[in-house]
Amino acid sequence: MRAADAPRFEFGGARFTVFAGPSNGSAQQCVWRLTVPAGRDSTPHTIDRDEVFIVLSGQVRVTPDGDLLGPGDSAVVPAGAPIAVANPTGEPAEVYVALPAGFTAYGADGAVIGTPPWAA
Repeated sequence: MRAADAPRFEFGGARFTVFAGPSNGSAQQCVWRLTVPAGRDSTPHTIDRDEVFIVLSGQVRVTPDGDLLGPGDSAVVPAGAPIAVANPTGEPAEVYVALPAGFTAYGADGAVIGTPPWAA
């Protein structure tokens, strides 16, 4: 996949650039670059699979631990744990995200969100 051809999605001000997923030939893995704008905080949710975050640039706070992570830092959020990603700084952040394909996301209230389009 050429970077220029990678599918892109916008949600809540964040950008998802898809590198691998079922829609482009990866039946078992989803990988995307998440661009988190300055001052952005995501809606809390859970996923039924482990999710891995690796910071490329900028800084983000990934719950449940909530530590401020910088370039080269990573976080693993276990399946079922609450997830929220925040960028409390004045600069955008870039993060690689990876998890198994076929996951289901749930809202903070337990309602099924399903699989987002960047992971379909």
